[in-house]
Amino acid sequence: MKEIKRGEIEFLDAEFKYPSRSLKILDKLNLKISVSSKIALVGHSGCGKSTTANLLLRLYELTGGKLLIDGIDIKDYNIRELRKQIGIVMQEPLLFNATIKENILYGNENADDTKVR
Repeated sequence: MKEIKRGEIEFLDAEFKYPSRSLKILDKLNLKISVSSKIALVGHSGCGKSTTANLLLRLYELTGGKLLIDGIDIKDYNIRELRKQIGIVMQEPLLFNATIKENILYGNENADDTKVR
């Protein structure tokens, strides 16, 4: 599996639609985010901001086009290592179907009980 070296992100004709919807959330999105850039995704409800972030975390897969990191398809990266290298602050908290402790430990598996508290 590949390792992220620089962190340049590029969406190429990216498309996404949820299986339960007929409407495309992303339709031919082309976006290049340079290394060390700070960006904000701004728009009305339902325009694809959270979906775009979730695609970067591979919580969803594109239904068309490509998502590249350092010119390499995101599918070629180890998903666990990929998520360790991406920091996103979401508007809505995301909890996995696990205990609160397990959710906290997801960010640092080696934390002891003191750090978890």
